[in-house]
Amino acid sequence: MNEKTEYWLNLCNDDLETAKVLLEKKRLLHMGFFCHMIVEKSLKAAIVSQTDKIPPKTHDLPRLANLGGIWDKLSIEQKDLFKTLMPLQIEARYPEFKEQIAATLSFDICKQILSETEGFLCWIKQQLEK
Repeated sequence: MNEKTEYWLNLCNDDLETAKVLLEKKRLLHMGFFCHMIVEKSLKAAIVSQTDKIPPKTHDLPRLANLGGIWDKLSIEQKDLFKTLMPLQIEARYPEFKEQIAATLSFDICKQILSETEGFLCWIKQQLEK
């Protein structure tokens, strides 16, 4: 694995630890934001691994997966995770959506999101080692 790819994965590892603390502290909206960042950065690692170019400055998970050459390898559950995470990155920043999104999150839901995010990170690391 090249140094640039490892850089992005190391960011993911740090963000995963932060997300775990946020869940423990019941900072659920923030935890969801970090889960999105973990998946986003892992996809950027895939892009760097595939192209050796700087990934685009976008938060669009499906687009990043396409650019990283892994969209067709994703399971339905992984694509569903993307759908869950997308609003937590973008809409959760804006006051008119923040309360609405926060109301959909419970500790158990966020625990599941974190588990799926961690699973996705493990999966993508395996893909990049091939």
